[in-house]
Order: sequence, then C-alpha cells, then structure tokens
Amino acid sequence: MRLLILADGRSPITLNWLKAVKELGHEVILVSSYPCKKPLQADVFHILPIAFSGFARSKGSQPAGTHSNAERAGGRILRQFRGLLLRMRYRLGPISLPVYGLQLQKIIEQTKPDLVHALRIPFEGMTLSFCRMKVPFAVSVWGNDITLHAGGSREMKSLTRRTLEMASGLAADTARDIRLGHSWGFPDNKPTLVAPGSGGINSGRVRLTAEKYSDYWQRLPRMENLVINPRGFRPGSVRNDTFFRSIPIVVRQLPSTLFVCCSMQGQPEAEAWLDELQIRRNTVLLPTVPQDSLWGLFHVADVSVSVSEHDGTPNSLLEAMTIGCFPIAGDIESIREWIVPGVNGILVDPNDPELLASAIINALMNPQLRRDAAEMNRKIIQERAEFERVQTKIELFYNRCLEQKT
Repeated sequence: MRLLILADGRSPITLNWLKAVKELGHEVILVSSYPCKKPLQADVFHILPIAFSGFARSKGSQPAGTHSNAERAGGRILRQFRGLLLRMRYRLGPISLPVYGLQLQKIIEQTKPDLVHALRIPFEGMTLSFCRMKVPFAVSVWGNDITLHAGGSREMKSLTRRTLEMASGLAADTARDIRLGHSWGFPDNKPTLVAPGSGGINSGRVRLTAEKYSDYWQRLPRMENLVINPRGFRPGSVRNDTFFRSIPIVVRQLPSTLFVCCSMQGQPEAEAWLDELQIRRNTVLLPTVPQDSLWGLFHVADVSVSVSEHDGTPNSLLEAMTIGCFPIAGDIESIREWIVPGVNGILVDPNDPELLASAIINALMNPQLRRDAAEMNRKIIQERAEFERVQTKIELFYNRCLEQKT
C-alpha cells in the first residue's frame, strides 16, 4: 500500500507510527505539518506548515543557566502568554486551512497514495477536510483533540465535527476517543481502531534497552527515592503546577527524594517554580531525553508522575508500565482504561497537589505495592499493547478504510 501520513514529523508518536507501518511493508509518504528533517522511516517527504506551525519553536531547550533572574521570575507571565497563543491559534488557525488544503491536494495528486491518514484532528485532519480527492482518508484522535481543542472556539468545534463526518476511518489510542468521535459525528458504520503505543510496544526490546541505559543515570545526585516526570510542558494538558507544588509536601516527609523532570532544563517556567517553592536541592531539570535514555531512567526510578487533565494514552505511561516503574497519573477516563487505582497505579485529581503528594509518599513507602503493580503492568502491556497485536489491528483497519468511498 502507498500510504500518505500527515503529521508532526518531529514527534516520537509520529516516528513510532511510521516505523510500525514500514514494518508492515507499506510505502510511506510523510507530509510533516511542522518543519523538520526527513525521518529515516519516510520514503517520500514533504513539509506543509499548517496553521502557522512554521513559527513554532524548536522542541529543544536552552542550556541551563542561560535565563536571567527576570526571565525566571516571569514564569507565570509565560504560562499566561502560552495560553493566549493557543487561544489565538484556535481563532486564526482555521481561517488558513482552505489554502493549506489546496496545497495538500496538489501533493496528494502528485504522490498518488492509496490511503491518506492524518495522525490528529487539529489541524492535520481539518486540512484534509478541505481537499477534494478520490482516495479515502483516516484520522486519528491525538490525546486532547476532542476533550480540549474541539471546544477551543466555534470554528474549532465546527471543523472537528466536519472532519469526523467526512473521514473514512477513525483511530485512537483509547476507547474513550472512539466513543467521543461517534458523538461528534463519525458514522457508526465506518471502521475504527484502538491502537495504543503509536503502533504498539515491543516490551522485550524496551526492557532490555532500559537495563542497558540505566547505568547512565548513576550520575544523578544520590538520594533514597527517585521520582520522574517524563512529559515536559504541554499547555492545557499536563498540570505541572500541581506536580511542582506537590514536591515540598513530599520532601517534608521524605527529604531524601529526588524529582527528575524531562524536557524542562532552561525553561523559565520550571526555573520559576524551583525558586518560588525552594526545591532546587531535590529537583533536577533535564533537557529533552532520547527515548533509549528515558527507558533507562524509568528503570532506575521508583515512581513516574504524569498529572494530566486532558489526555489519551500517553506512550510514557505504557513505557513506564512495561519497565516496571510505578505510575501515578491524573484521574481521567482514558487513563482509567489502564490503571486500577491502588492496584497497578494511583490516580489523583489533577488540581490537587496535596493528593498528588500523598500518592507519591504512599507509593514510595510501599515497595510491595510497586512490585505487585510492576508484575501486573507487564502482563497488561503484553496482552493489550504488544506491537505484534497492534500491527495486525492496524493492517486490518487500513484494509477496511480502503473499502470506503470518499
């Protein structure tokens, strides 16, 4: 099959999906909605910066120490500014999509794919809805597409519904989003797919790699307990304010606890939290961590914390479960598909730092709970997210999408 993928070419989720599709033997045309280098998994590559994504910042971060005290003190202002930019994109992004739809249509006519797949609704799937083409297209729900972004403006609501009504197939990493997709207009008689892990988790490879890279993290300050936040900053989704406010509460009871935060090194917002809460002794801000190294960090950590109020099934959650790192997450419907509270993880109100701190303390002081959860979570991943099972489902889904008429 000649498959055109429209997605953020920088994203690990996209790269994992491309790898899964390539392993199925398909030819991959990637149209990246953000400027980036050509991924190895793409046979053909185009860049189409949709909805002002060409102005997006790189995912890298500045080296530690490059921000002034004034910048660190402006952490709250930065959070407000990010929220303003997101609201502006909700208003202005949709206006630009017909133009990008025409450009995408030309790429489709040039490359002649059998099937087109947008890996999220805003703004990739929305752009596809403006293309007049004779090939079917599938769309994926990516985390917050319906629960957050669809309600961002009247235009976002209208285009979300339009995209779902026109799509030939709907994929997601959680059953909740398939249900929501139907409620937003996706027809009941068209194919759906629940595919966690962006193409699945190779659990054996993940665990071997985690053991291999765990020695690298011996350079961290030596403390009795290690807690990891793997998510970085995701405005409107991950509640890092709740996470940072929980740290001094934990440290008062368990002072030998180290909190390691990925993709936050040099970020003014994170620096501001460390100064305001006086938690520098117990907190390490890391740059963006390569996937292999992140798995090694899960291997040495006791607890993984990802407190979201809008989310699908985060890959980092599945990877932590695979490796045996105890998960603590926001108590939302999509995460409850994987975690039974108090059994194989703990779920908390994303708005409550005291509840989060209590959950972290409970997990750190209960090694038997962590051991039991680790054994249970490995079995869950093998049964529901192992890559061979997921790839089979992807192939069946694509074949069913090809049978749909546009």
